Amino acid sequence: MGRLWRREVWRLAVLVGLGALLGWPFSLSSVGIGLGLALGLSYHLRNLHAMHDWLTHRPQQEPPTASGLWGELFDRLYRYQKGQRITQRRLRSTLQRIQESSEAMRDSVVMLDRHGDLEWWNSSAERMLGLKPALDRGQHITNLLRDPRFVGYFNARDYREPLSLPSPIDENMILQFQITLYGDDERLVMARDITRLHRLEQMRRDFVANVSHELRTPLTVLTGYLETYSDMADMLPERLGKGVAQMQSQTRRMQNLVNDLLLLSRLENDQGGSDHVRLDPTTLLQAVKRDAEALSGGRQQIEVVVEESRSLTGSEKEMHSAVSNLAFNAVRYAGDGAHITLRWRAYGEGACLEVEDDGEGIDPRHLPRLTERFYRVDKGRSTATGGTGLGLAIVKHVLLRHEARLDIDSRLGEGATFRCIFPSSRLAAADPVALGRAGAVH
Repeated sequence: MGRLWRREVWRLAVLVGLGALLGWPFSLSSVGIGLGLALGLSYHLRNLHAMHDWLTHRPQQEPPTASGLWGELFDRLYRYQKGQRITQRRLRSTLQRIQESSEAMRDSVVMLDRHGDLEWWNSSAERMLGLKPALDRGQHITNLLRDPRFVGYFNARDYREPLSLPSPIDENMILQFQITLYGDDERLVMARDITRLHRLEQMRRDFVANVSHELRTPLTVLTGYLETYSDMADMLPERLGKGVAQMQSQTRRMQNLVNDLLLLSRLENDQGGSDHVRLDPTTLLQAVKRDAEALSGGRQQIEVVVEESRSLTGSEKEMHSAVSNLAFNAVRYAGDGAHITLRWRAYGEGACLEVEDDGEGIDPRHLPRLTERFYRVDKGRSTATGGTGLGLAIVKHVLLRHEARLDIDSRLGEGATFRCIFPSSRLAAADPVALGRAGAVH
């Protein structure tokens, strides 16, 4: 390229020199120099006009013929245009394949720009969401999906968990929405028809609730007769008396299981919120402490620590059940001589209720499954301690109803911490009375 520039400079110098020589005999050297410069300028203007005409009217054709620097420039532009056309064809082909594959999907796919306006969607979105190409393109997504739960989900920008809602055009169709951020703050909205799964889950809930309810009557009858026989233990043969005691123990275990199943069913089917009041964490933890001490029988040391003055808004009955389950688990599994702490403290902008022990701990590989129903780390030990395997599942559902989450931190031999984390929206303003009490409760 440097060689071509030097050639153009020499060409201009030759034109100027010839003009000066031609004008010198007539004392018109400056006029000759001007003519030389004019000739050089006309050459460049002619090539510039040819480039403009080529790029404007016939860019698909081969470039104009030229020599020197202009010829090199035409060739480079032509190669660049050709490369761009190839790239565009590839991109169009890729985009077409993406659209064709999206059209083949049974799930709805909706592409939004950075403002949340509709750009493109597949035919499944028209069927599930009622989108109309002629009317809805360019509309904001919340103008068409107006359910307050979807609007809140969309604006929260926390898309780690999907959202299940009825279809806006068919209430009998249940959709699961998942939003993904990509590119320049653009969004991809996926909607899946989970109507069948939803019905199966509802059938499961109804089945568990009905069976649990039906079991209560025969269990009540069995308990009554066994208590009668237990009162007559002195009159029964030793072998029969031992059998009655075992039946009483197993009946109580079955009653606890039925009660937990009924509670889980209620938590799943009832939206809740009607009994939410302002709770005093100190009073709550002290009540749980008394229950835990009764279960422990002096085998562990239990204390309450309050470090946060703000109170909690929620259901007293449900929160007592959740924290009690965590405390009872600590009593059952921490081991004799363990130290158990029930703590209320600040956590980020919110706060948390913690149940901490310095007992045997839990292998981290079990932690992701601890909140599953009937999951047991040690089945033999859980059976011996009287657990139903539903306690942490109840805790999880109670926290979900309070916009909270359960965080578990444990290592073998290093104890365990079960942390119920509440957002700031669930906390009431600082109470002057609580300010004097915070940190003083042990």
